[in-house]
Amino acid sequence: MLAKFDGSLFIKNTEGVLLYVLVYVDDIIVTGKHQGSIDAFVTSLDTQFSLKDLGPLNYFLGVEVEHTTDGLFLSQRKYIQDLLKRACMDQAKGSPTPMTTSTNLSQHVGSAIENESDYRSIVGALQYVVITRPDITFAVNKVCQFMHRPLDQHFKAVKQILRYLQSTMEYGLRFTTAVSLDLVGFSDANWGTDVDDRRSTTGFCVFLGGNPVAWGTKKQHVVSRSTAEAKYRSLAHTATEVVWLESLLSELHIAPSKKSTIWCDNSGAVAVSANPVLHSKFKHVELDLFFVRENITAGKLDVGHVPAQDQVEDIFTKPLSASLFTKFRSSLNVVTRREQKAVIKQLEAY
Repeated sequence: MLAKFDGSLFIKNTEGVLLYVLVYVDDIIVTGKHQGSIDAFVTSLDTQFSLKDLGPLNYFLGVEVEHTTDGLFLSQRKYIQDLLKRACMDQAKGSPTPMTTSTNLSQHVGSAIENESDYRSIVGALQYVVITRPDITFAVNKVCQFMHRPLDQHFKAVKQILRYLQSTMEYGLRFTTAVSLDLVGFSDANWGTDVDDRRSTTGFCVFLGGNPVAWGTKKQHVVSRSTAEAKYRSLAHTATEVVWLESLLSELHIAPSKKSTIWCDNSGAVAVSANPVLHSKFKHVELDLFFVRENITAGKLDVGHVPAQDQVEDIFTKPLSASLFTKFRSSLNVVTRREQKAVIKQLEAY
């Protein structure tokens, strides 16, 4: 059966035995709890199509998969290496962050470049790296905004991202087993920071059992009138992602341990989501308000306040200092292979 909420996922349920089949063109991942059922399915599929069984998953579409004692470690080391060589940045000096705090890109500041196609090619490749490196999401999103007419300052920012990847090539995304599968989201917005049109940047990140499963950042298409409004639009976007994930998990026959929670560092946005009396002050975002409030009233969602210093979502909405960036990168489970092994050894010691 084709999943309703993911067009590349197929689910087979035979008398309570579940199989999940993820398809991308001619690459297929088959998984489930019963090895015999997996083998029988692969054999059946092989009678109709010519298949090559590559065994346990270790590489898929440029993503390297390392099995650990408590989960998985996903990285794109080879993909990043190839990208750095193609961009002639494989010997470049490293950088502690993908974007400096002083970076303020504009479509009007800078000189034209001759190799616009190189810029677009590299930035397009960087978008794929975000799959296992959520720590570069904001920087990549920012340079994507100048694909139509890249200038030398934009290319300089791209090279900064590449230098960061050069120094953090061993980093990847760690997924660990969890006792409880609860969905927790973080929502944030950086109000009116675009120097060209004063639009805001919103971001979100959603964790399942402590593992990041969805994240993103975007430039708001509607100019926000206040910080609270920008935060609330981001909150509505995060709620949409949470609802989608809940629907997908339901298809996978997985039930979250408890009600989903979204954390926001703006007390005004939190208050408006909980108190319908305040909605009259935000009529210009009424649809967003109604959507979030509807889920709260139905008992499907909670919205809470998180201190700004603990708002991991800041990494998706603005360039950060090296210390803050490192802190939030760890919160996203982006670690090195060495750190991953250290965690495994620590768990084994217990």
